[in-house]
Parts: sequence; structure tokens; C-alpha cells
Amino acid sequence: MTNPVLSQLNIYPLKSASGISLDNAFMEQRGLAHDRRWMVVDDSGQFMTQRTCPSMALINTELVGQTLTLNAPRMSELSLPLFPTKGESQEVEIWGDRCEAWTANSQSGLWISEYLRKSCKIVFMPDHSNRPVDPDYAPAQNQVSFSDGFPLLLISESSLSDLNNRLPESLAMKRFRPNMVVKNTEPYAEDNWKKIRIGECEFQIVKSCSRCILTTVDPETGKFSGKEPLRTLAGYRKQNGNVQFGQNLIATINGKLSVGMPVEIVTQS
Repeated sequence: MTNPVLSQLNIYPLKSASGISLDNAFMEQRGLAHDRRWMVVDDSGQFMTQRTCPSMALINTELVGQTLTLNAPRMSELSLPLFPTKGESQEVEIWGDRCEAWTANSQSGLWISEYLRKSCKIVFMPDHSNRPVDPDYAPAQNQVSFSDGFPLLLISESSLSDLNNRLPESLAMKRFRPNMVVKNTEPYAEDNWKKIRIGECEFQIVKSCSRCILTTVDPETGKFSGKEPLRTLAGYRKQNGNVQFGQNLIATINGKLSVGMPVEIVTQS
């Protein structure tokens, strides 16, 4: 088999909305630039995702210059600054972590509340907001955006191919929302990687990704589609009560990434 290659780079500017595939991206402390810096919260500041609002999958995101545009069924287009320089501060909560966010303008709150039919708002994570990665897996100075727990998720094409061979209907990679996809590996080879290098960037693989009900949301319909792929994954990828698919990473050396770059396996377990 030829050497592993980076085959996809994906960002999700608004947590739980659709992703954007890129040819090039910059790796920063919190992950890929612009990944999950925006998030939807309810009136108590609690984060909202496709787990409870599957129609979020139909919010289309696009980068236009220094603007993030959102489009959704029945809604007019909403524009947000890609990287605001000021905002009204509020505390938000995500998976038990409390951190500072900036509330977007009132128009955006009306827009997302109308679409989701629930009072909510859109918030942004400024650079000074403090949300460290779980200290059980990484030093406290490692920060994360509004991702579930870690800055990056990597999956190999061959792992998805192996899963699809077991499923009644094949699923696209976007169902699993990875940031980085690699090709030219054996299925689940990423399970055994500890340190990899892509271009000038280096990454530590810190934890398998536990999968949840979000993987049962069909990104084409914005609706729950049944028990797959969790039912099939549970048959052969369950560890300590959790279904595992993909690996969480932390960048130890940042820089530019491009699709097509070779993936060097520095250390294996």
C-alpha cells in the first residue's frame, strides 16, 4: 500500500451546521482556522446541536471574504462577521465547560429562533475565551473552540469503507463530521497512531471518538434516520460502553495544511 495522504480538510464554522471542505487550511491552537467558533445557545446559555435540533444539519455555511453566510430552508440569508472584534459578553456552557462568548446581533437571534422554532441566539468564541482541553488527555494550555471536546477529528477513508460494507445502506463521510480525512491506509489504522506529521504540522492522537445519536441524523434531510450507524458500530467498535469511530487529535506544531500532503506516522502504539 502507498503512503497515507491527507484527502479532506473540513471546517464547521457554526457548530452543528453543515461543513465546508477546503483545499488549504491553517492549523491554529484551537484547531483549524474558523472551525466551530460560532455556536447556537438557548436562553440559559446552554449549547444546542443536532442531537436535539436535527434540522440544524440543513443550515448551509459559506465563507465569503471576511463574512460567514448562513442559509436555511424557508429563511433569507444571514451574514455574520467571520471573526468579530467586539461583542456583548455572556457566559455559555458546553458539555459542563463554562466559558465566555460574544452574542451576535439581534437580527441573528431572531433568524435562528425562527428557523429552529425555539428562543435561542448565536454566539462567538473570542480568542481570549478560556476553554482548555480535558486535562486527562492533554496539558491545560491546549485550548479548544466549541468542538465537543478536542480540536480535531480524523477518520480514514478505509475505516468508512469497512463500515459501509457492514451497513444496509452506505453513508457519506460528512455523516461523521471529521476535520481531517486520510486515504491509503488499512481500516482503523488510525487507532494505532500516537504521533503524526503532515507538512510542517505535528499532531498527537489523544483519544478515540465516542459516537452519539448525532451520527443518526441524515445531513440531506435534517431528520433522524433510524438506528444506523450506531447499531452496526456497536457490534464491533464498542469499548467501555461507548461506540468508537475516528480519533481525536491535538496539534503540537501549527502551520498550513493542504489536501494531498503525505501523512507521516511518527509514533505508533
